[in-house]
Parts: sequence; C-alpha cells; structure tokens
Amino acid sequence: MKKFFVIFVLFALPLGAYLFFASGVNNFARLPVLTQEIYQLESFRSLEGGEEEVSFDKKITILGFPGVEPIDYMNNAYHLAEKIYDPYAEFNDFQFVSVVPEGSEAQVEELKLKISKVIDLKKWKFVTASSEEINALFDSLNTNLELNGDLSTPNVFIIDKEGKLRGRDKDDDGNELFGYDTGSIYVLNNKMTDDVKVILAEYRLELKKYNKENTED
Repeated sequence: MKKFFVIFVLFALPLGAYLFFASGVNNFARLPVLTQEIYQLESFRSLEGGEEEVSFDKKITILGFPGVEPIDYMNNAYHLAEKIYDPYAEFNDFQFVSVVPEGSEAQVEELKLKISKVIDLKKWKFVTASSEEINALFDSLNTNLELNGDLSTPNVFIIDKEGKLRGRDKDDDGNELFGYDTGSIYVLNNKMTDDVKVILAEYRLELKKYNKENTED
C-alpha cells in the first residue's frame, strides 16, 4: 500500500498537474494583443435594417469574412454558432460581425434564415462594404493570413473593446495565432473556446474591480 502511494505521488500527481495546466494555454494570463490598431467599421453599412451602427467600440467582437457567396459559409457558420456564439451570446458586450461585399445581400438573408433556426441572431451582425474597404480592414489586422479571391477566409478574429486584435503570441507550433479556422472543430474546441473564455474573464475582472473601487468611494 505504501509503495503504491509513493508511485502515485511520483507519477500521477505531476501528470495530473500537467494535464490541468496544458488544458488551457491562456487560462492564467491576459490574451495577448497582436495588432494595436485596425481599420474601423464606420464606413460599413449594416444589413440589420434601421440606423443601427455596427462598431468595435466597447464590444468584444468575433470578426469574420464570409466572402462574395456567404451561403457557401454555411458549415463554418454552424460550427461558430454551436461552439462559440451560443455559449457566450448572453455576455452583454459580446458580438459577431460578418463582413460581406456589396451585392451579397440576398445570400446573407438566406444564410441568416438558416442559422436563425438554431440560434437567436441578435448578437450576430452583418455589414457590407466595397472590396477596397474589406481589403483595407483585413490588411489592417496585419496577420500572416490572406483573403481568398472572393474576399472570404475560414478564419475569424477576436477584436477587443479597444479595437485591438487579440490572439496567441505563441501557438503550438511556436508561431503567432492570429485567426481561428472555423472549418476545424479541433481549433474551435481546443483553442478558440479557451481564448474567448480568457478575454471574457479578463473584462469581467476589470468590471468587478471597477465596481469595487466605486463602492469603496
């Protein structure tokens, strides 16, 4: 019995500790800022109707680029809806923004109709812009990724409340992780979910600190 206990202490506990800390790279740190300033959305037209302005300001944004034919983005949209949007949509300052080229409005409506059968789209915004504006926005992210010829990418990006690009400054391969591949369930489950939790927790802590300071005053 004593021998078994010694073996447990020597091997099982370190292994358990490793698995615990390895399960979330960023669990105990702020999500790194990768790009300080990106192109803003003021010139982009909302497809939500009315005069609603879509902005990065004071919102944690998941930014996507479905491209000229957004209906082809269907599977990626479902992945995002299930793994990221649905679990965190109730967070007050959380939003999705999908940017599509002018002329894609009809397909956007078709995409929204299909997605709305599984989630409430109140926090998922669609905006349209010229190809020049979309390229300017994407280029301003300053990543190692590229838009496809149809102005699409399977990757989505985390933008913080100050309009800065967040991600990993050192991913599993040692390189920066700028965007999250929505075509990969592994990436969504094991990387993006973790990182979204980190940035939401980061702002929750700031809010608690602010409320505590005001209460003490």
